[in-house]
Amino acid sequence: MDDLAARFEFAETAKGGRYFMVMPNGEEAKITFVRAGPGHIIADHTFVPVPYRGDGVAEALVERLVAEARAAGDRITPACWYVADEFKRHHPAWDDVLMK
Repeated sequence: MDDLAARFEFAETAKGGRYFMVMPNGEEAKITFVRAGPGHIIADHTFVPVPYRGDGVAEALVERLVAEARAAGDRITPACWYVADEFKRHHPAWDDVLMK
Protein backbone atom coordinates (compact mmCIF):
# COMPACT_ATOMS: atom_id res chain seq x y z
CA MET A 1 0.00 0.00 0.00
CA ASP A 2 1.24 3.43 -0.93
CA ASP A 3 2.45 5.77 1.87
CA LEU A 4 -0.42 8.17 1.20
CA ALA A 5 -3.04 5.42 1.59
CA ALA A 6 -1.50 4.39 4.91
CA ARG A 7 -1.97 7.93 6.29
CA PHE A 8 -5.78 7.89 6.12
CA GLU A 9 -7.72 7.63 9.34
CA PHE A 10 -10.77 5.39 9.75
CA ALA A 11 -14.06 6.20 11.45
CA GLU A 12 -16.85 3.65 11.77
CA THR A 13 -20.55 4.21 12.28
CA ALA A 14 -23.34 1.75 12.97
CA LYS A 15 -24.15 1.65 9.25
CA GLY A 16 -20.73 1.95 7.61
CA GLY A 17 -17.63 4.04 7.77
CA ARG A 18 -15.16 6.32 6.08
CA TYR A 19 -11.47 6.72 5.42
CA PHE A 20 -10.38 10.33 5.57
CA MET A 21 -7.55 12.81 5.90
CA VAL A 22 -7.65 16.49 6.83
CA MET A 23 -5.83 18.29 4.05
CA PRO A 24 -3.49 21.28 4.63
CA ASN A 25 -6.30 23.75 3.86
CA GLY A 26 -8.47 22.20 6.62
CA GLU A 27 -10.90 20.42 4.28
CA GLU A 28 -11.34 16.68 4.41
CA ALA A 29 -10.60 14.17 1.65
CA LYS A 30 -12.72 11.06 2.16
CA ILE A 31 -14.32 7.91 0.88
CA THR A 32 -17.49 6.66 2.55
CA PHE A 33 -19.26 3.33 2.54
CA VAL A 34 -22.33 1.64 3.97
CA ARG A 35 -22.61 -1.95 5.10
CA ALA A 36 -25.12 -3.80 2.94
CA GLY A 37 -24.82 -7.03 4.91
CA PRO A 38 -22.20 -9.39 6.26
CA GLY A 39 -19.12 -9.20 4.06
CA HIS A 40 -20.62 -6.62 1.70
CA ILE A 41 -19.97 -2.88 1.58
CA ILE A 42 -21.19 -0.23 -0.83
CA ALA A 43 -18.67 2.52 -1.64
CA ASP A 44 -21.02 5.45 -2.09
CA HIS A 45 -18.97 8.65 -2.08
CA THR A 46 -15.45 9.93 -2.71
CA PHE A 47 -14.42 13.54 -2.23
CA VAL A 48 -11.13 15.40 -2.55
CA PRO A 49 -10.97 19.18 -2.08
CA VAL A 50 -10.36 21.01 -5.36
CA PRO A 51 -6.78 22.16 -4.62
CA TYR A 52 -5.69 18.51 -4.17
CA ARG A 53 -7.41 16.87 -7.11
CA GLY A 54 -5.06 15.23 -9.57
CA ASP A 55 -2.50 14.48 -6.83
CA GLY A 56 -3.49 10.81 -6.39
CA VAL A 57 -5.49 11.34 -3.21
CA ALA A 58 -8.74 9.82 -4.50
CA GLU A 59 -6.89 6.84 -5.95
CA ALA A 60 -5.13 6.28 -2.62
CA LEU A 61 -8.50 6.40 -0.82
CA VAL A 62 -9.88 3.66 -3.06
CA GLU A 63 -6.69 1.62 -2.71
CA ARG A 64 -7.03 1.77 1.08
CA LEU A 65 -10.69 0.73 0.92
CA VAL A 66 -9.83 -2.21 -1.36
CA ALA A 67 -6.90 -3.31 0.81
CA GLU A 68 -8.99 -3.23 3.98
CA ALA A 69 -11.91 -5.04 2.31
CA ARG A 70 -9.55 -7.71 1.00
CA ALA A 71 -8.03 -8.21 4.46
CA ALA A 72 -11.50 -8.51 6.02
CA GLY A 73 -12.86 -10.81 3.30
CA ASP A 74 -15.43 -8.19 2.26
CA ARG A 75 -16.78 -7.47 -1.20
CA ILE A 76 -17.41 -3.98 -2.56
CA THR A 77 -20.23 -2.63 -4.69
CA PRO A 78 -18.94 0.58 -6.29
CA ALA A 79 -21.93 2.96 -6.25
CA CYS A 80 -19.63 6.00 -6.57
CA TRP A 81 -18.63 6.68 -10.20
CA TYR A 82 -14.99 7.25 -9.26
CA VAL A 83 -14.74 3.94 -7.40
CA ALA A 84 -16.43 2.17 -10.33
CA ASP A 85 -13.89 3.70 -12.73
CA GLU A 86 -11.01 2.56 -10.50
CA PHE A 87 -12.37 -1.00 -10.46
CA LYS A 88 -12.49 -0.96 -14.28
CA ARG A 89 -8.95 0.40 -14.42
CA HIS A 90 -7.65 -2.25 -12.01
CA HIS A 91 -9.44 -5.18 -13.64
CA PRO A 92 -8.71 -8.07 -13.07
CA ALA A 93 -6.45 -7.36 -10.05
CA TRP A 94 -9.35 -6.16 -7.88
CA ASP A 95 -11.96 -8.65 -9.07
CA ASP A 96 -11.61 -10.65 -5.84
CA VAL A 97 -13.23 -7.82 -3.86
CA LEU A 98 -15.78 -6.71 -6.49
CA MET A 99 -19.35 -7.71 -5.68
CA LYS A 100 -20.80 -9.11 -8.88
